Formats: sequence, structure tokens, C-alpha cells
Amino acid sequence: MSKSILLIGSNGQVGKELQQILPSSGNIISVARPTVDLAQPDTLCSVIRSNQPQIIINAAAYTAVDKAESEPELATAINAIAPLIIAQETQKLGALLIHISTDYVFDGNGYRPYLETDATNPLSVYGKTKLAGEEAIRETCAHHLILRTAWVYGIFGKNNFVKTMLRLGAERQELRVVADQIGSPTWAQDIATVIAQMIPQLTPEISDTYHYTNSGVASWYDFAVAIFEEAQQLGFPLKVERIVPITTAEYPTPARRPAYSVLACGKISAILETHPPHWRERLRQMLTDLKIGHWALVIPLVFLIPYIF
Repeated sequence: MSKSILLIGSNGQVGKELQQILPSSGNIISVARPTVDLAQPDTLCSVIRSNQPQIIINAAAYTAVDKAESEPELATAINAIAPLIIAQETQKLGALLIHISTDYVFDGNGYRPYLETDATNPLSVYGKTKLAGEEAIRETCAHHLILRTAWVYGIFGKNNFVKTMLRLGAERQELRVVADQIGSPTWAQDIATVIAQMIPQLTPEISDTYHYTNSGVASWYDFAVAIFEEAQQLGFPLKVERIVPITTAEYPTPARRPAYSVLACGKISAILETHPPHWRERLRQMLTDLKIGHWALVIPLVFLIPYIF
């Protein structure tokens, strides 16, 4: 029998990909603002109670990392309190909750990929509120999947790093990009695919926290270089000639970010019996799809601030 799936945050990068992929997994009810506002608990309760889903996927979050430093109450409402409410409603229904979290729950002081069991120590308001949301779910909802991911980009996102690089690379000859923050760029489509693959696997016995990113590691500088190399081969309009690596200290931001936030994905790979594809391969595919689809490249600079100037 087809399951009823409530997708919260259907307009985001991962949410839009989930709308493309999930129909084979069940009957999808997609909601986003203004229908549901994570800062308004009543709208959350109303949409969950009226639809009575068997699975709830929370793909929504407050993700403006630097802005969160000056808006901690709003970030807490969306990233911590809303997941608690969703978890409470999910538990009442006896349903399954799938929640997307972040590498920013770690401080980045390590030198090996983070396991799900490693100690958390977020450096920013964003990271702290996302961790609070995780903890609320674990304490409240027995049947859950918390999926931590990192460095997300996609065709549908307006403020992601790849689209911002393409825009700036078409305007400027030189870009300066942070080279001492290390992570794993991850295509939103792959996150959505893994969520769909995990749904039939998720018995209560394996309800837990999992990590998923594309494989391989890169700095933001490495990522930018790869974007331009791949984009040039595909014929994107580019003026950029030089990409200069800089340190985080050379471009301070309101929020502190983990220097090394690579996530170990062995746990979820064992369940799915497959290894995540490499980030460079998936970047190439995303850019190919973007080129074929003639997607608009008029992207605001909000996402760019922490990484380049």
C-alpha cells in the first residue's frame, strides 16, 4: 500500500528534488511557506493533524548562517522548536520522521571524518540550533531518521555556492576564495535519492542519526576551481582568469565555521549497500543538467559572503 508522506519545506533545494523523486515511494503532500511556517507552531500542528501522514520529512530550516548570529530567536524557533513540535506530532501519529541536519554540529577541530557517535560542539548559532533540533527529535520521537549532510548545492537553489560562482565567474576576472575550510560538496539530488532509498529500510530498530554526503573532500577554493574547470568545458560564459586562495582569517564573518567537517558515511552505506558517488562526478552532472535546462543564472550574493570576496 502506498504511504502518505508529508514533505515540509518543499520549495528548498532538497525539497524540490524530493518532489521529483518521492512519488514512487508514496502519496506526497508538499507544503511550504506561507501554508506552513516553522516559526508559527500552530501552522505546523494544523497541517500535520489535518493530513495524518505516515511519514513526515522536514526539509526546511533557517540556513542563513551569519544572519543567525543576530537573529538567534528566529533561528531557534525554526531549527530547534519546530523540530520538537514536528517530533511530538509524529510520535502521536506513530509515524516516521525524517529530518535533515548539518555538519555544523561539529567544531571542525578533528582531522578524520566525523562519525555519528562523535562528540558535537557547534561553533555558531546556526549549528547550536540545528543540534538542539536533533536532540529534541531523539528525545521525543521513537521512529526517526536524522540525516546530517554538508555543503549542499543544486539546480533549484538560488543561493548555493555553485550558482554564485557561475554568476561571479561571468562578471569578474579574479575571485578570492577561502581555502582552509574542508568538507564534502553534496548534490541535493543525491540527498533526495538517499532519503527515498532509506524509506523502505527504516524499521524502528534502525531509527538513528546518519551521515550522508558525496564522497571525496575539498576546500571552498578547490570546489570553486572545479566548478570553473567543468563549466568551461560545458561552454558556460566565463570571464574569470584567476582564483586566489585565502584564509578564513583574511575574511572574517559573524559566524564561526568548522575548519574540517568531513562526515563519515559508512553507516548509511552499509544499509544501502552502495558508496556515495564522488563530489566532482556529481558536480559535472549537475552542471550538465543546468546547461541543458537553460536555468537562470541571476543569483543573489547572499550565499557568497562567507567564502569569497
